[in-house]
Amino acid sequence: MKKHNIFKLIITAGIVVGSFASCTKKLDLLPTNDVTAAQVYSTSAGYKEAFAKVYGSFALTGNQGPAGNGDIQGIDEGTSDFLRLFWKAQELSTDEAVVSWGDPGIQDFHMMNWSATNPMLTGLYYRSAYQITLCNDFINQASDANLASRGITGTSADSIRQYRAEARFLRAYQYWVLMDLFGNPPFATEKDVVGSFLPKQIKRADLFTYIESELKAIDGSLAAPRKNEYGRADQAAEWALLARMYLNAEVYTGTARWTDAVTYSKKVIDAGYSLIPDYTQLMLADDNLNTSEFILTINYDGLKTQGYGGTTFLMHAPVGGSMSASNYGIDGGWAGLRTTKNLPALFPDVTGTADKRAQFYTSGQNLEINDLTQFTDGYAITKYRNLTRGGKAGSSLTFSDIDFPIFRLAEQYLIYAEATLRGGTGGDANLALTYINNLRARAYGNTSGNISASQLTTDFILDERARELYWEGFRRTDLIRYGKFVEGTYLWPWKGGVKGGTSVSSYRKLYPLPSSDISSNVNLTQNPGY
Repeated sequence: MKKHNIFKLIITAGIVVGSFASCTKKLDLLPTNDVTAAQVYSTSAGYKEAFAKVYGSFALTGNQGPAGNGDIQGIDEGTSDFLRLFWKAQELSTDEAVVSWGDPGIQDFHMMNWSATNPMLTGLYYRSAYQITLCNDFINQASDANLASRGITGTSADSIRQYRAEARFLRAYQYWVLMDLFGNPPFATEKDVVGSFLPKQIKRADLFTYIESELKAIDGSLAAPRKNEYGRADQAAEWALLARMYLNAEVYTGTARWTDAVTYSKKVIDAGYSLIPDYTQLMLADDNLNTSEFILTINYDGLKTQGYGGTTFLMHAPVGGSMSASNYGIDGGWAGLRTTKNLPALFPDVTGTADKRAQFYTSGQNLEINDLTQFTDGYAITKYRNLTRGGKAGSSLTFSDIDFPIFRLAEQYLIYAEATLRGGTGGDANLALTYINNLRARAYGNTSGNISASQLTTDFILDERARELYWEGFRRTDLIRYGKFVEGTYLWPWKGGVKGGTSVSSYRKLYPLPSSDISSNVNLTQNPGY
């Protein structure tokens, strides 16, 4: 079992996070609706417990059921878990992933024909909104005025102020999710009382400005890079999110920010991080050891964060057919996720002999996808394995021990290189080449895969991002930035519902706001095209 302090917080925060307990391992907890905010926030310990819920909401839902059999009003973790939903929106809509299942709305992603009633988009939208609401409440309760009124002073108050800064970061991250996927969401802060108003809509460019200002405002209140507990945000996480935003600023606002992308990615790079030696050990049951490369993670533990979302989804769903579940540290596969032929085509071979990042299972699998609903059509991906570095299974064969990196150093190398090539002031082309070759030297185990300066182009970086970051939730955003998501200039199997691929309408670059929110909030206007 992994030892994460954040899990200790979650378990001890029984009153606050009782609804997140596993259905298979219930705890004796007081009903959450019998506990008032005044009680929860009356002590510094209460603040710490509430703070655990803010982080815990990234990994836990309280709903149980792999796909369609949830125990709470028909809601399952296929439509309520943050990472599982975010991953679907970012990967199933692209060349990197297809799924064989027939859950309502899931095939809409690859067909690119989703609507405003898609249950998975609706689930993601409301999940992000819920997590923002948790952050808003904590930030409000942790104000200096509230701390003073409750007699919380000294080092206890200082700790809570740092918690408050981290909650502001997590809120900014979730607003980035909404900005990236939905564009123009409703907007509320800690100053708005839940249930007392209908949130007004914010324009995408204005939301970008808000997130940017929030991140910069909390910089001095966050822990220094690599000085916080594992799984908690620090300054490097803040810089990493800014770098990611600046890389996509032209999409979000119409104005490129390449120089800022160079600046902030370099701040992260210079903060003391380093690549782990073996790429194939990035997504394992003991990947909490990857602290040199991981900047911020969603933490999972097979005994303490039991649910069918998160990396439990990512370790079970790609296993099926002739694959032996025990080889991946699990008790069975779900025969769902595979990739299109476009991803393996980016590697020199699919066996991983040359580039170790090629983690494909091909035996009994067809490269071509004739039927999206057949698991054996399309190569399987073996990137997420519930095994330790030593080959032992995780603490549970059903639930994952694999932590998910929201940010890791490799992304910052790629941001620096792309922003430099696109004209970012202060970027060094030779240094950009060094960073890319660092990734490739790790992947190849030597310098045989290194490239020359003339080979380093923006198109090369897009392909390198796919090789390095596939199935980590980047592809849709990357293809949009490169003008290859809806356009006919780049195709993949079944893009737009056509076997050979086809272009789709440009409005698909944004997902629709859920029709349920449009109908209940007169302040909202639907994204064009829906």
